[in-house]
Amino acid sequence: MNSFEELEIWKLAREICNDVWHFMEKTSLGKDYSLKNQMNASSGSIMDNVAEGFERNGNKEFTQFLSIAKASCGELRSQLYRCLDREHISQEEFDRVFSKTITEGKKIGAFMAYLKKSERKGAKYD
Repeated sequence: MNSFEELEIWKLAREICNDVWHFMEKTSLGKDYSLKNQMNASSGSIMDNVAEGFERNGNKEFTQFLSIAKASCGELRSQLYRCLDREHISQEEFDRVFSKTITEGKKIGAFMAYLKKSERKGAKYD
């Protein structure tokens, strides 16, 4: 793998970021400045930490950044509840993005487990 853009977990994180951006642009979430900023940060943290960890070129560091990305999935799920409770988004919108964050968290967790078991320790050790 040559770049983080090839990672399925990064592609899904990007999709989640775009979903959150859509909420900010097309719903009343755009006027709930505190929640909007928190959701923008947590969704961005998922994709950014996948990218940063990949660029560290070592499995141990990559796993650490993936752990942060996974935690950001949980943070975003909590924020989605607030978004739903404040009626910024519909139940259908909530369910769609919530499901993506569950899938993303599972995929990140599985990738972390793979990296921990891998014989290859990262490009910086080649």
